[in-house]
Amino acid sequence: MIDQLRQIAIFAKTIDHGSFRGAAKELHLSPSVVSHHISQLEEHLGVALIYRTTRKLSLTREGKRLLAAARSMLDAVQGEIQALSAEANEPSGALRVTAPSVLSMSPFTDMIAEFMVKYPRIKLSLDFSDERKELIENGFDLAIRMGLQAKRSPSTRRLFDAQRVLVASPDFIENYSAPSEPADLEDWQWLELAPLSNTPVHFRKDGKKQIVQQRNSQLTCNDAQALYRLARAGAGLALIPEYLASQDLVSGRIKVVLPDWQLETIKIYAEWPTNAPKNGLIRLLTGELENNRTGFQLIQS
Repeated sequence: MIDQLRQIAIFAKTIDHGSFRGAAKELHLSPSVVSHHISQLEEHLGVALIYRTTRKLSLTREGKRLLAAARSMLDAVQGEIQALSAEANEPSGALRVTAPSVLSMSPFTDMIAEFMVKYPRIKLSLDFSDERKELIENGFDLAIRMGLQAKRSPSTRRLFDAQRVLVASPDFIENYSAPSEPADLEDWQWLELAPLSNTPVHFRKDGKKQIVQQRNSQLTCNDAQALYRLARAGAGLALIPEYLASQDLVSGRIKVVLPDWQLETIKIYAEWPTNAPKNGLIRLLTGELENNRTGFQLIQS
């Protein structure tokens, strides 16, 4: 059967070129070998397929029937070969990713959505959690981390920064005298994020720097989204990623305190196991995140 399939392919190619010589040149065979294969096919089928003259080749009725079937077969095979080749070159596989829950409300989710559209054969499992998940112990391929400092190692990649703002509700702000500098805020009621509790807050303006060391904090919370909702409800001052408050800042439901002073940004970086493939899906995803940073501040490093 394999020999007959090869002979049928040679037969179809011969008709396409209109001569044994033309088919032989493309197939890298001699004209006599091409003629021999077609003769063998005719002998096997027991019918003539081609009328041979010194000027041209013409098909018999049986030859026309076989040519139609041969072209249908060859087109189908060629189509599958092209499809398989395309799939082989298209990234595929599965990735388990853990990320802080506060990123679920950020442009990060839009980046992931665009990645999934671009690479439909990659399957992602996303775990948004307030608990810091370990890579190996918890079976993750990639972790997205946030912090005031980004870890630097061969198995990490700094992606982008999230701008922070100090916010409070308009009603809460009315309870205090208008501040002119960060030191004026030390007696204000602060809401603190547990992982950053008692961490000094660095303010900058026009080359000047002020640090608020001790803060009057009645409440500590381990969830940035809950912290923001508490601030919006009038419970106190809160340091949050700016994207959490973007809509409320426009509507005036929440206000930035000391808007002329800049705060340290939150560093967002990727971390993966040291033995991960250098050119695998992890590097593909982190590269796409770094290059598609809409809504985040670009890192130059």
